[in-house]
Amino acid sequence: MKRIGILGDIGAGKTYIAKSFGFPVFDADKEVGKLYRNNKKIFKKLQKALPRHIFSFPIEKNEISKAILIKNSNLKKIINVVHFEIRKKMNLFLKKNRHRKYVILDIPLLLENNLNKKKDILIFIQSKRSKILSNLKKRKNFNKRLMNRFRNIQLPLDYKKKKSHFIIKNNFTNKSVKKEIRYILKKIL
Repeated sequence: MKRIGILGDIGAGKTYIAKSFGFPVFDADKEVGKLYRNNKKIFKKLQKALPRHIFSFPIEKNEISKAILIKNSNLKKIINVVHFEIRKKMNLFLKKNRHRKYVILDIPLLLENNLNKKKDILIFIQSKRSKILSNLKKRKNFNKRLMNRFRNIQLPLDYKKKKSHFIIKNNFTNKSVKKEIRYILKKIL
């Protein structure tokens, strides 16, 4: 099984492109959402780490957002609690899909948390900053300060781009994305 890691900026279209490959996708953001909704153990750990911010189960995203906005270090506390569970979920996904030729890892902190392996194929999703911002503003509960907090814990985009084997220029049209994916598949299959 070969692993393909998807890298790029927040809102660059990583999840859409990951799904467009047609291989099984491990979507870390989706898994975090499931933990907040379904995992009482995570709730108790977060409540203990952030007693002034986490009150209800299932965990409300606005409680998480407020905690992150109030204090920078709260984001690190949340990551420390959630990261271990996400790593376990990723390992289960990999085990379940071990007979597949390729899997996609859509994990925002893939490099930052050393979840990648040397043989992974890394693909950087490049999008215009102005287009990203206009798309993010359409999202429910968009908060620029919150987005910047997340960006601050990530490695620089230039570094991720240099580490990548391929770059997909995402201009947010289905046609251009499909063309770039076909090119990459020809190279790796």
